[in-house]
Amino acid sequence: MTTPLAAPARSKAASIGLLALAQVLAMSLWFVSAAILPELTAEAGLSPARAAALSSAVQIGFVLGALALAVHGTADRHDPRRVLALSALVAAAANLALLVTPPGGAAQVALRLLTGAALAGVYPVGMKIAVGWGTRDRGLLVGLLVGALTVGSAMPHLLAFTGGPDWRATVALASVLAAAGGLLVLAIGLGPHHARAAAFDPGALTLAWTDRRIRLAFAGYLGHMWELYAFWAWIAAAATAAFALPLGPAAPDAARMLAFSAIALGGLFCLPAGAIADRIGKARVAQAALLVSGSAAVLTAVTLGGPLWLTVALILVWGAAVIPDSAQFSALVADAAPPDRAGSLMTFQTALGFTLTFFTVQATPAVAALIGWSATLGLMALGPALGVVAMQRLIRLHRPT
Repeated sequence: MTTPLAAPARSKAASIGLLALAQVLAMSLWFVSAAILPELTAEAGLSPARAAALSSAVQIGFVLGALALAVHGTADRHDPRRVLALSALVAAAANLALLVTPPGGAAQVALRLLTGAALAGVYPVGMKIAVGWGTRDRGLLVGLLVGALTVGSAMPHLLAFTGGPDWRATVALASVLAAAGGLLVLAIGLGPHHARAAAFDPGALTLAWTDRRIRLAFAGYLGHMWELYAFWAWIAAAATAAFALPLGPAAPDAARMLAFSAIALGGLFCLPAGAIADRIGKARVAQAALLVSGSAAVLTAVTLGGPLWLTVALILVWGAAVIPDSAQFSALVADAAPPDRAGSLMTFQTALGFTLTFFTVQATPAVAALIGWSATLGLMALGPALGVVAMQRLIRLHRPT
């Protein structure tokens, strides 16, 4: 049983715009540790294992938080605006506490874990709000949210570049932005298609296995997540290694700006991808993005260490294609799920995906140390290849008989 909520006076455009801005600001916390890692390592002498732990702790926390929210059905049972606002404020406070803890120590790893858990109440819950504003343009609505997530995720690289060698300035700025995003979301409205679950029902998550449409959307999403966060978290490190010889001391700054540009470019492409998906099909757009990103991964791996312009161009293409499909996997789940269960299922989908990213983010630098960055980047193409197969099956399922 559901309890629909009437749309408030605030317009759809204003609410979605404010929601997207709130997402950009709040998600700026995600890659703080990756952006400040060179300075943190220089100051604290971090081992590769501790550096990887700082980066992957966010993923672990996100998974734990997302699983708890999905099983409880928080986004479906409570006002998602308040859930998102509170989550963003908690994440901002946890990130700010990095300033008063030993650099690179266990306390900072724990704080990054808490930040990730709180962010589980930002991204998936934001999608719950977005899909309540439409059905026919759902690909575009979720695409806008994922684009905002992407730009927000790229922000720490820009903050680190503008803040100079002081990693504490980057941390403080990201915390202030996230807190502002949490407060901003309280000003948005809920759309006419928003539905609230009447009772606690963890059994709703079984639809992820029993409904073939949802199952294939989950499978495609897992293939997508195999490469996404490994690329986002470590492409700056791979680029730094490739730029070391031609650029010398300027290599880290050049790699940072390239990472920011590649990630942000993907965020911008989420909008046209969403609009096209609403016309030709979400699974088709997701499949095309997977093909491009997987191909870019292979080509980057083959040409890394070659002409500088070619490496830059391929990483930009990879960044542009690596994220637009993410929105379509979520929209496919929202289309197939009952409206009062969409929030829980989308949150569960992200929980499974980020469980996978914990292993890929943690393993990437270790694998690169063994086989080099070129071969490691090539391995990232395996996920998109499997995702293409899942989307082809979903396309056939939707094809009229």
